[in-house]
Amino acid sequence: MQAVAIVGAIITPHNIYLHSALVKSRHIDRAKRQEVREANKYFFIDCCIALFVSFIINTCVISVFAEAFFEKTNEQVVAVCKNSSSPHTHLFPEDNSTLAVDIYKGGVVLGCYFGPAALYIWAVGILAAGQSSTMTGTYSGQFVMEGFRNLKWSRFARVILTRSIAIIPTLLVAVFQDVEHLTGLNDILNVLQSLLLPFALIPILTYMSLRPVMSEFANGLGLRIVGGIVVLIICSINMYFVVVYVQDLGHMVLYVVAAVVSVAYLSFVFYLGWQCFIALGMSFLDSGHTR
Repeated sequence: MQAVAIVGAIITPHNIYLHSALVKSRHIDRAKRQEVREANKYFFIDCCIALFVSFIINTCVISVFAEAFFEKTNEQVVAVCKNSSSPHTHLFPEDNSTLAVDIYKGGVVLGCYFGPAALYIWAVGILAAGQSSTMTGTYSGQFVMEGFRNLKWSRFARVILTRSIAIIPTLLVAVFQDVEHLTGLNDILNVLQSLLLPFALIPILTYMSLRPVMSEFANGLGLRIVGGIVVLIICSINMYFVVVYVQDLGHMVLYVVAAVVSVAYLSFVFYLGWQCFIALGMSFLDSGHTR
């Protein structure tokens, strides 16, 4: 689950829409090809820098967690936490079983191993990550409302609606659940983001490959092939995860439900892919007639 969650957390389907929509913020004369090409170049550099910084941060987090948690047992962690006078020692059973951590327990263990400063740095980082996710989700919702629904609301009204949809369910869960049980929900949400990735990737790749839409800026054959391979890999990872996850649960009813959901999921992905294939084929024929 955590491996699939990493895929969903790093790529995130809503950010794919957001990065594409941010091109609209470039104030250029779109009738001039050179200005469009230059804007695309600098926006590409901007996205690469942002993703590279995100990659470095994730690498640092994984490295620290590997140093603190790899091949550790609950008994070892309890001993370290007692030596550091941590008030959260009761979270870990005093046995020789392998340590299992989540966001909540991970911060506690970091505080035990690296001092109280690490605990507060981790807390601030989690808060910042949550705020960043909320903002990108809100901006994506605004662009979707404008583009798909053609709703030209005021910025205040859009923010109120999109933030309410995003935050109210989370607040309800937080109020009626203990914080120790909330962190597992993060992995599930990231897994759902991974499952939703094809529904963002396939249309985006299609539109970017259509010459009637993108003109000379349309994707070439190489990018289309690479994009298609990426979508296939993500779908394969998701399906493999669903099969393994349901097998671990070991309930026949869940087998049936998972089979139905998987067939529906694959059917919808196939439908999107087929529609994209038709659109690309018609675009190719149109470009041939134009020549």
